[in-house]
Parts: sequence; structure tokens; C-alpha cells
Amino acid sequence: MFKAIYLTQDEEKNVSAEIADLNEADLPEHNVGIDVEYSTVNYKDGLAIMGKPGVVRNYPMIPGIDLAGTVSSSESPDYAIGDKVVLNGWEVGEAHWGGLSQKSRLDASWLVPLPEAFSTLQAMAIGTAGYTAMLCILALEEHGVTPGQGPVLVTGASGGVGSTAVAILAKLGYEVVASTGRPEESGYLTDLGASEIVDRSELGEENPRPLQKTRWAGVVDAVGSHTLANAIAQTNAHGCVAACGLAQGADLPTSVMPFILRGVTLVGVNSVYEPFARRKQAWDRMATDLDPEKLEQMTEVVGLSDAIDVAGQILQGNIRGRVVVDVNA
Repeated sequence: MFKAIYLTQDEEKNVSAEIADLNEADLPEHNVGIDVEYSTVNYKDGLAIMGKPGVVRNYPMIPGIDLAGTVSSSESPDYAIGDKVVLNGWEVGEAHWGGLSQKSRLDASWLVPLPEAFSTLQAMAIGTAGYTAMLCILALEEHGVTPGQGPVLVTGASGGVGSTAVAILAKLGYEVVASTGRPEESGYLTDLGASEIVDRSELGEENPRPLQKTRWAGVVDAVGSHTLANAIAQTNAHGCVAACGLAQGADLPTSVMPFILRGVTLVGVNSVYEPFARRKQAWDRMATDLDPEKLEQMTEVVGLSDAIDVAGQILQGNIRGRVVVDVNA
């Protein structure tokens, strides 16, 4: 038997979340069994646990789009019992039982070997949020954005993606400007490496002009909607914007003008289905480009029974940085 957060839905589509005792025989038929040590609560997990539509594909479901732990059984030549592994994405926690559980069974092709530089706790302090941030930074680099070209804007900077992006970019030598709607987090963001803090209202024009005064060599955007549109409108000629989130909305109120007249590149970053080589590249880069002290600074650890409450808080914007879940606490 093992404990997990267990989501069920009644005939009226009402979703309930509880800590349940489950049997290992109930786990899906995949080829690698894992003793989970840590998981996380991401924004998507918050939506799932609070019963918001559009995330969970079928019920019952164990949420949790991240996990790190030790292989307990394997029918794959790629992993042996005792190997440390990390999982992000692949619709785990949406269509497949996820990481907010003491046990898991997953497909070997979804896993990445845990880099030796990280403990399983540190891996989940990074989680999908940090992994996504690294994918965004790789996109900026691949489109020619270098530290000497000017400031890089990070939106939603107090969140998990934003916090990690600020820390990595600063270590790489970029001038980082952090946008947040929580001015009380200015000290936190400065400690992570931001050289300037701007209020999100500066990117708040809801029907933005498609071309505005240029400010940014590159952008990491975790917000979407008019914040993203304003950021694009302020990006330098031949700059790059890496977009990975839509907390503000899925709309994009702009035109083709920034892309045609300034040659701005908009790169969509989808962390869910990246191939193994790209995932390993991102994790290997984080092992060298993310300061462990900064990672600890942005991380809070809670027990499995606390994760349901955290899910509500993260949707209200009351969580900064990363929340790691010790599933055995």
C-alpha cells in the first residue's frame, strides 16, 4: 500500500481531492516502477487539484507533473533497480497517474537519469518550472541573444519559471530585469540576481501598440496575453522572445508588425513533449548554470498532506518560487 493525492469526479463534474491509501497493483501498466521521493506543486497541478477544467483527462487521477525517485522495478534495458531518475511532462498528472504519490509506474522513454550534481530534492526544486526556464534560455541562446546585447526581461518573475530564469540568466552574465505584480518580492528577486525590478503594470496595456520603444534583447515570458504582447512590442530588432506560459490568458493581442518590421522571433516552448536529447541537454546545463544556493533560496518543502492547500494558494498567486513535496512526510 502507498499514499497519494487522489482525484475523483462525481456525476455533476465536481472534483474531490484527498489523501488516499492505494494498492501497488492499481498502478498503470508501464515498464519502470519508481519509489517516489519528491514531487512538486506547479500551476498546472494547482488547476488539477482544485478541479479546474482543461487539465485532467480522465478520473480517478493522481496529479503531479513532476517526480524524482529511485527505480524499484524495471523491464527496460535503459534503467536498473536503484537508478535515480527524474520525470517532467508527457501528460503525467493529466492523462497518466502522476508524481504526488509514494509509488509510480512510468514509461522508460519519459524518464531522464538524474544528473550526479543534484539530489532528488534539488531536482524537484528545479522541476518542470526550472526545466522550462532552461529550455527558454536555450532558445534565446540559439537565436543569438548574448549578455552584451542588452537586458533580458523575465515576466512572472516571482513564480517558479521566472525565479529560476532570473537565477540562471544572472549567473550566465545577463542583465536581468524582473517583472512582477508583487513589489514585496523585490528583495527576493534582487537576491536571485535581478538588476532591476519593474511592476507588471509597465506591461499592462491591454490593447497594446504593436511597436513600442525598444528595451529588451530577449524575453522569457511565463504570463501570456497582453503582457506578452507588450513585451514583444518592446523587444529590440532581431531579438528573441521565449514564451512558455499563459497564466494571464491564451490570447495574444498584437500584429505581425514586430516580426516583420523588427525581425523579432517568437519561440514557443513546450516542455511536455521534448525529446530525450533536448531534456538531457537542459538538465545537464542546469547542473552547471544554476547556483545551488539560489535554488535553495527559492524553495519551500512541504509534506504530501499540505500539497492540497498549496494548490489553492498557487492559483491565487500567493506562492513564490518553488514548492517541493516530500511525499513520504
